[in-house]
Amino acid sequence: MNIVHGLPRPINEQPTVMTIGAFDGLHRGHQHLIGTVVERARALGCQSAVLTFDPHPDAIIRPERAQPVLTTVEERAEVLAELGVDLLIVVPFTRQLMSLGAREFMGEVCDAVALRELWIGWDFALGRKREGDARRLGEIGQELGYSVHTVERVTLGGETVSSSSIRAALEAGDVAKAASMLGRPFSVRGEVVAGDRRGRTIGFPTANIAVEPGHATPSNGVYVCYATVGGARYGAVTNIGVRPTFDGTKRTVEAYLLDFTDEIYGEVLKLEFLQRLRGEQKFDGISALVAQITRDVAEARTLLTQRDDT
Repeated sequence: MNIVHGLPRPINEQPTVMTIGAFDGLHRGHQHLIGTVVERARALGCQSAVLTFDPHPDAIIRPERAQPVLTTVEERAEVLAELGVDLLIVVPFTRQLMSLGAREFMGEVCDAVALRELWIGWDFALGRKREGDARRLGEIGQELGYSVHTVERVTLGGETVSSSSIRAALEAGDVAKAASMLGRPFSVRGEVVAGDRRGRTIGFPTANIAVEPGHATPSNGVYVCYATVGGARYGAVTNIGVRPTFDGTKRTVEAYLLDFTDEIYGEVLKLEFLQRLRGEQKFDGISALVAQITRDVAEARTLLTQRDDT
């Protein structure tokens, strides 16, 4: 997959089937749309392209109400490559871009690629004051030489799959529901940084992960995860919270990797959240905490074995 930043003129001259959007999370609804783009491009002998924005438009349009992101642009790129997209265009979202009308923006897109088909979601709109809905984009397409097509919403258990629904699931600690909407486990990644080493002193050394600011995380609690570091994957028990037993105040993400003893400070670790074990608790003392962690690890091993066997 080729990745281009901005809208240079032209990127290439290949006929293009494209979709445009923030695509935060790249959930099942997004995957349905992008999968359609990839299929249409192959059928027509065109390149498939996704145009997305960084930062998320809400961070500029309504910063006071901006939500944590489910995926960074790098994480989106990884998923898009797996979906078979040929070209990813990452456009910086700025106040200047926000002020463009739909015709101006689509003119820039058509200067960058030879757009033949534009596929959009059922509720999509772009441009100043969201003027570029499906009808308006179709009118612009008649002028600029592309057709517009929409896909219907994707539902799961009667609920529309959306980034906001996934955030709500994470806030409730329901990582299983988030995974069902994403089509994969929700994940975070970050550099392993030095902590206070308390876990080591009680027999459960943890990796303290510096999650990128503004990235969503599940609610405080203890989770079964897969942890990937150095190209290898391990089972893990992850605690998110302030560690009230130690009177902590800073929220941390710490993972105890099963059957792993290497030093990994400075390395990037990815956590995939599989299931919530319990909420964060304050224990009467260290011995009670150790006993509970021991139970957590045993339960995690059982769940991971069951998952690997299916």
